[in-house]
Amino acid sequence: MRKIITFVTVIISIILFYFTINSAVDVFYADWQIPETTADHSIHNRIVLITRELDTPFWEKVSEGAKDQARNEGARLEVWGSYAGNQEDFLKQIDIAIYAKVDGIIVQGLGTDEFKELTKVKAASHGIPIITVANDVPMEESLRKTYVGSDHYLAGELIANQLIKDMGTAGQVIIMKDSKEQYYQKQRLSGIQDVLVNYPNIEFIVAESSESREDGVGTTKDLLNRHPNVNAFIAVNATFASHIVEEISRRTKVENYHIYSFDEDSASCLLLKQGTLDAMVEQSPKRMGERSVSLMMKWLKDGTEPLELDGYHTDIELVKAADVQ
Repeated sequence: MRKIITFVTVIISIILFYFTINSAVDVFYADWQIPETTADHSIHNRIVLITRELDTPFWEKVSEGAKDQARNEGARLEVWGSYAGNQEDFLKQIDIAIYAKVDGIIVQGLGTDEFKELTKVKAASHGIPIITVANDVPMEESLRKTYVGSDHYLAGELIANQLIKDMGTAGQVIIMKDSKEQYYQKQRLSGIQDVLVNYPNIEFIVAESSESREDGVGTTKDLLNRHPNVNAFIAVNATFASHIVEEISRRTKVENYHIYSFDEDSASCLLLKQGTLDAMVEQSPKRMGERSVSLMMKWLKDGTEPLELDGYHTDIELVKAADVQ
């Protein structure tokens, strides 16, 4: 009996050993690979575009261009910001983006200490690249990687040269800028002044106002009272164009004055079509959005190749009232 049990045990052991060896051989020689980690080879970098003026046609075009480029590059783009130039909400959005640890921030530059603190200290400490779009803040003040937008100095020159053609080489010109003077306005003003200083018979007065309608209209009223012989107005901050026209129209015909502006304010575009503005500098906001996303993706893919610190300028064009009527 013991011999039978021993024999059966041996047979079972041999059978089990056979199947174990056979399974091992099958595994070893089979065309089997360790499953690769599931990977989506498209890039899903999270980029945020932040502006103070979400509700304007200009920034809608910037957003449109940025979204189109993000889709082409496989990036995740979100558009944040504030309405009607609300500075507090705008800065809060930048702060939130930094603490959310987004991969990159494309932002409308703002020349305030709070903005510079957020970009130069907070964003930099989190390793988040910043690209300014449309309005710049110099690299040494913001540590931004680059700027995408108009050459505002050249834009100022275009306006001033057109003024000379329209008004002649003698007259009085009022240049209105924001009392919280932004870097892009400084550039425009420099371009204008560098042209006008070559004409000794042109007197130009630089005036400041806040962006509010009440202040803009009030400042224009005061300027007209103090300078009754003024021949022309240049709205360095495009918001002031409608304020200037409003106050002039209460007194006399707007056609008696040469008035110039820029296209980031929708009212300026309408005034140009109506023939109230003599000319306006037209920019390329959609291209700004496209190029800023493209450059951000370039940086995120290969941060070893520096971007141009002076920025990448998009096209501008001087458009006269006669061209759009």
